Order: sequence, then C-alpha cells, then structure tokens
Amino acid sequence: QVQLTESGGGSVQAGGSLRLTCTRVEQTFTTSAMAWFRQRPGQDREFVAAISWSGETIEYADSVKGRFTISRDRSKDTIILQMNSMLPEDTAVYYCAHGVAVTNMDFSYHDWGRGTQVTVSS
Repeated sequence: QVQLTESGGGSVQAGGSLRLTCTRVEQTFTTSAMAWFRQRPGQDREFVAAISWSGETIEYADSVKGRFTISRDRSKDTIILQMNSMLPEDTAVYYCAHGVAVTNMDFSYHDWGRGTQVTVSS
C-alpha cells in the first residue's frame, strides 16, 4: 500500500514550464516503480513517464521526450515531473502512480493519486 499526493498543477502559456511533485508515503516496504499518467476528458489515461524507485530505470512517452524529465528527490521521498516547452496538447489531469516495476501500461500500477489539473493555453 502506497499513498500518493500530486501537487504543482496549474495554468501556463504554451512554451512555459510546470513542475509536478508526487509525494510518496509507503505503507509497506517493497521494491517499486513510480509513474506519471495523464488523462483528458473522455479519453483513457495516457502514459507520460516512469522511474524505478532506485532511479536506475526511466521511460518516457514519445510525446514528451526531450521536454519532460522525471526524477526522484531522495531527501524528500518524492517524484518530480519537470515539464518544459509545454504544448496545449499537454492539458490534462496528471496522476502519479505506483507499481512493482517500470512499465507504460496503466493496469500494471495499483496505487494512484487523485490527480492535479494542468492547463496549457496557446
């Protein structure tokens, strides 16, 4: 069991940046992976990025490569999603997720935060 809380969402102009933070509170001790997904109204959740808790394995969706960076802040036990050069297509609710291994499949993650809204205007 892992409790997740997202923060840092908001509104930004196209080309701007936002920094999302996922606070991870472990209820059990286990090897795990963290991921960011996003969802627009009427659409399925879309994979954004994932990182192993050790930070040694990282994956990005093609749509965000070169623009977004996922990282772990070991001192605060949080996962960061730095979003640069943002596009209107990035507008969505962003969710932090926890699973046992890095993957881009949403069904592989069993713990989810409540989400934070990100809006990018043109």
